[in-house]
Amino acid sequence: MRALKAGKSPTIFLDETSLFDIGACVVDGIDVAPGRAIPDDGDPRIDHSLEGFLFTCGPDHIRHPEPIKGDANGRKYPLHGSFSSHPVEITRWSTEGGNANAGARVPLVLADGGTALLEREWTIDGETGEVSLNDRVTNTSDAARPVFHMYHMNVGARLFDDAVKLQGAMFDGGGFGWRFGEEPGGVFCVPAGNDGDGWATMMLGPITAIGGRTLKVSFRTDTLPYLQMWRNQQAPADVMGIEPVSHRWVSRSELEAAGEFHMLNPGENRTYGLRFSIL
Repeated sequence: MRALKAGKSPTIFLDETSLFDIGACVVDGIDVAPGRAIPDDGDPRIDHSLEGFLFTCGPDHIRHPEPIKGDANGRKYPLHGSFSSHPVEITRWSTEGGNANAGARVPLVLADGGTALLEREWTIDGETGEVSLNDRVTNTSDAARPVFHMYHMNVGARLFDDAVKLQGAMFDGGGFGWRFGEEPGGVFCVPAGNDGDGWATMMLGPITAIGGRTLKVSFRTDTLPYLQMWRNQQAPADVMGIEPVSHRWVSRSELEAAGEFHMLNPGENRTYGLRFSIL
């Protein structure tokens, strides 16, 4: 892990062994990531990633394993796609001028034998404390392939009390308490809408355990038009997930039948963006 921070931002620890995703995210000495308080999903790659504050799903699949179409051995896409556990090639690392910037190039081998390239850039504005992520995924295979993308932002719910609420235009009534759904947890996926600038914003807070701060998350809605939320408080899990995502929460076959696959020809790319602050 490599620590990156500037000004008012949290300290984020970028995982060089897995996509430059975020492991620990530390605010005034407190890691807001869930750590081991997560469900066991049966895939060590995802268990490792779930422990951290942010990991990325795709580009060949999102959500749960489904069969690889036409595979003679009946293999399935791995849980949440092939992204996790790919090591990075660091291309930039700067903490000068009161800001911070880190870039990486990640060649990917996909479950069906194809290849892709992730080009990733983290930027921190020291004055505002905002952390921004820009991703570009390129199909480096010799055939067209669908592309999927999901950001998993995992927060340790051990930090929450009854005052913590979800807020955002995509939520019923503009927001509600963090214990949504039936106990000990639940999941839902809604259209993200946008705030008029091509981005959608949601907030989670105030979180007394970190000084009454609120987590604010914004994401591009042209390529991430949905927001999925989940929580799990079934011991030992105690986690909430904030998940901007490229596709509805339905099966791969249903998405294909509805013509909702986003196909990339060889050499084509698709870009995604997310930013957050904890202030």
